[in-house]
Amino acid sequence: MTTAALTSVLHPHTTTSTATADQARPRRTADECTFRTGDGADLFYRSWLPAAPAKRAVVLFHRGHEHSGRWQDLVDEIGLDDFAFFAWDARGHGRSPGERGAAESCGQLVRDADEFVKHISREHGIAMENIVVLANSVGAVLASTWVHDYAPPVRALVLGSPALRVRLYVPYAIPALRLLMRIRPKSFVTSYVKGKLLTRDARRREAYDKDPLITQSIAVNILVGLYDTATRLIADAGAITVPTMMLTSGADWVVKQSAQRKFFEALGANTKEMHVFPGFLHDTFGEKDRHLPITEARRFILDSFAEGDGRGRAIPEIHDRVGFEALSKPLPPLSAKRLNFALTGLVMKTVGRLGEGIRLGWREGFDSGAMLDYVYRNEARGVTPVGRAIDRLFLDSPGWRGIRVRKHNMEEAIGGAMRRLTGEGRPVRILDIATGHGRYVLDTIAANPEIEVSALLRDWSEENVEAGRLLAARHGAGGIRFETGDAFDADSIAAASPRPTLAIVSGLYELYPDNALIRASLSGLARAMEPGGYLIYTNQPWHPQQELIARVLTSHRGGKAWVMRCRSQAEMDALVGDAGFDKIETEIDAEGIFSVSVARKRL
Repeated sequence: MTTAALTSVLHPHTTTSTATADQARPRRTADECTFRTGDGADLFYRSWLPAAPAKRAVVLFHRGHEHSGRWQDLVDEIGLDDFAFFAWDARGHGRSPGERGAAESCGQLVRDADEFVKHISREHGIAMENIVVLANSVGAVLASTWVHDYAPPVRALVLGSPALRVRLYVPYAIPALRLLMRIRPKSFVTSYVKGKLLTRDARRREAYDKDPLITQSIAVNILVGLYDTATRLIADAGAITVPTMMLTSGADWVVKQSAQRKFFEALGANTKEMHVFPGFLHDTFGEKDRHLPITEARRFILDSFAEGDGRGRAIPEIHDRVGFEALSKPLPPLSAKRLNFALTGLVMKTVGRLGEGIRLGWREGFDSGAMLDYVYRNEARGVTPVGRAIDRLFLDSPGWRGIRVRKHNMEEAIGGAMRRLTGEGRPVRILDIATGHGRYVLDTIAANPEIEVSALLRDWSEENVEAGRLLAARHGAGGIRFETGDAFDADSIAAASPRPTLAIVSGLYELYPDNALIRASLSGLARAMEPGGYLIYTNQPWHPQQELIARVLTSHRGGKAWVMRCRSQAEMDALVGDAGFDKIETEIDAEGIFSVSVARKRL
């Protein structure tokens, strides 16, 4: 599977019975298990283990409303006898806890998926590179989002009728649901989906309709979140480089095939296949003639293991570089888009200045340390009530919401690394190479007074360094040094003394398009750090307002346009890996804008 295999295959309709030789195989018995998530929920899952310890696994994600037991037929029929199979009941589904059909956000479900697969890998000793993910409908969207946002090095991805666009059959359904969320944040709708819309297999149709574990309700925030998550997946599918097979139903009344095709065509994987099965209803892996997609899935899974260890995957550096270059060029003089952005800029430079945040951005740069510190404080200020209202709208924009989540995730990651080092009997010596005012470091140190810490916090701006010193004095923090320094000067970073055991680089690399600069910075960190030390780094895989920011707002670097270089998580992780670090974990906000990752320097 080292060559591109982009295919779109229409499978002829067949009435072949599902009672094939493969389906006469002995039924595999499932063990019932639970795993604990980071927030303390004990989620239920089933495991189908072979007689001998498995070296390869398939992890299954069920469609919306369903549960892990619905995968029994596929496990029995696919014929991968030496593979282990695992399937969860998603939060709020089946035998897992939580209000039925509900979760805090789609982001929480994706985080659960990350913890689930890591649990499987750890508990059963199966390397992530030897795990294939097979998912259906809503599960396929969650699995794809996990691969996009967390960049796990899984072997392959098999997607059945991904619910990238659900057929809602009500005009303006999504805007109406958004309005309902504002009026009544905790709202539910009841699914119209019955067994007759899923499959022509009478047995499975009846089993679905009578299954007491089927969850017919779905929280409105999850339905809207699914729509928004799918929108960014389609727009940024080029970041997904895992070998991917898509198996879709030709007579699907539940989801739209047009969205699936857009996603497939944009995928960045060198190896990808799309197969359409005419006459199939939505439950692709549970249809009357399901042996057709199951056979294709089996072939693709086995082929994915035919060559190498799965680690030679191309990283799509060009994927976002193209976007950066396009945004760096001016729009045609009389284009409607240019006029619209000019008008937006005019409003922000006049009326917008009534808000303190916009005024600060024009003065210091919207990506400056001063701006970040203002966003962290999240206190609307301005001239007159109108100015304060403008400032609140500004502070509540998607990017700034994500920045505040990033700060929280940074503090969790820093605190966790400090506790790890203490547990290992090692000193906590922090080096932050682009600290701004250092608020997230200082707040974390203050929240862990039992841990002795020394820290060297550097920034290119003398003004930021001085502001950091004042902030540290207000915190009463000892053992903290601030100094100016270039975050891309490898020799200067490498000379940091004493040698750090915890290094931090936050909110920096997305400001620069050239990976050579990033490599220099990371190499300096690798040389500076003790073996086994921890690196915490951030990334910006995408931004919903990237073009608006590039066309309207200015950077701290001489008032130039603020053009961000979004990198896929896979690309950022590869740069960190090349520098000598192994990623341990990633956290990301619900909208997928900012990630915080922890890696460890190889011994």
